[in-house]
Amino acid sequence: MALQVDRTPLDPIAVCAWPAGNSAAAAALRPLIEEDAPGTGLEPDRLAEHLIALARRYGTEPFTPLESARRGLGLDRATFARVLAVFHRTPVLRTAVEQGPAGMYWTNTILPLERRGVLDAAVRGEPAFPYSVGLYPGPSCMFRCHFCVRVTGARYQQSALTDGNAMFASLIDRMPTDNPHALYLSGGLEPLTNPGTGDLVRRAAARGFELSLYTNSFALTRQTLDRQPGLWDLYALRTSLYGLSEDDYVATTTKKGAFQRVKDNLIRFQALRREREAPVRLGLNYIILPGRAGRLIGLADYIADLNDAAPDRPVDFLTLREDYSGRPDGKLAPEERVELEHGLAAFEERIRTRAPSLHVDYGYALQSLRLGVDAELPRIRPETMRPTAHPQVAVQVDLLGDVYLYREAGFPGLQGADRYVAGRLTTGTELEEVVRRFVTEGRQVAPRPGEEYFLDGFDQTVTARLNQMETDIADGWAEHRGFLR
Repeated sequence: MALQVDRTPLDPIAVCAWPAGNSAAAAALRPLIEEDAPGTGLEPDRLAEHLIALARRYGTEPFTPLESARRGLGLDRATFARVLAVFHRTPVLRTAVEQGPAGMYWTNTILPLERRGVLDAAVRGEPAFPYSVGLYPGPSCMFRCHFCVRVTGARYQQSALTDGNAMFASLIDRMPTDNPHALYLSGGLEPLTNPGTGDLVRRAAARGFELSLYTNSFALTRQTLDRQPGLWDLYALRTSLYGLSEDDYVATTTKKGAFQRVKDNLIRFQALRREREAPVRLGLNYIILPGRAGRLIGLADYIADLNDAAPDRPVDFLTLREDYSGRPDGKLAPEERVELEHGLAAFEERIRTRAPSLHVDYGYALQSLRLGVDAELPRIRPETMRPTAHPQVAVQVDLLGDVYLYREAGFPGLQGADRYVAGRLTTGTELEEVVRRFVTEGRQVAPRPGEEYFLDGFDQTVTARLNQMETDIADGWAEHRGFLR
């Protein structure tokens, strides 16, 4: 049974992509498309049914090739092309897809990339400045998380900091400024272990960039904030939580005392943020591990505890994800699905009472689950990885200046990761040139088994989209490739 979520407005067309979409959707749509029907060769009722079927298909399965959709409708190519044209002339249908169970794929990732033209550049093999650039400045990490691919003990030498930070500063200075969210700070290692991170933030903010910093917040102490005042120029501080108790943290990170230290740091940050009237947004990232959905009540209480430190500046957002790793085809077992639904329902009820202003980002999978659809995340395998990757969309740069093609490859000493380095930056080398050479020289990386784990959820989504686009073009649907654009 699906969670009870806000589904207003209940216009039958607006909700036609939901699994329990109103059966009156086709009837409501008919007056809007009646004049288009003669040009398609279909009766109005039949045309409306096909359009609703397309909205449902792409509202739940966004990476469906057009030829598969055509066969599912049983239409010849000419008629299908005319139906697609009507769909794109009917804005309410596009909205229905964007608000469907898989809508976050469209609104959070696919369509913003489409608007920048970087997906077309990747398909055509044309160079383009990356839409997203991750800076990985951390030389080390104090945690050793069981899920992390980092090689135990691997780190960058402290001697790399001076040249590395100069390289990052040069990159920031040469970045195009037409996308304020083009830069973020994260990495295979903890960014706050670099004493120059605050200076990099301040430098980027001065050029108009709104940086998010992904951190475990173990080093987010008063001393760090005093030594690195530039951290207050962040757009958002995103803290990854690794449990809701000392035992959870020790089991996940092997670091004793980390749970309380991180919580104390966040409470202090809340108070200082209010005191300074700093605009930086505070958010938490939390992954629901298998069998732990019932602990979400504790997450709501944890957030409420942070809010008590600054009631007028509460935690701004939470990104909630579910761990689908290791599951066949990325699907939940029925019993686990029920457990997760109950856990989310209880969590939402507690948040409404204890942290009502909190914005919760459920991501691709959990949002689908909330709307009653079994989430099936893209499962990119070596055979579906793209040898050309997608540097026009995103790259990551580590402390040595190595430009990585995938987000989970940027760890020092990680076996095979060096094959996914597009080039190296120095203070005199521009990122644009590294990407241009990789693309125009036709460089490719033949994927090997296991290397699909270098792709995080974003990389998998982008890869699935690019594969879909290429399939549509090969099938003769270049004009409509990817369905929504």
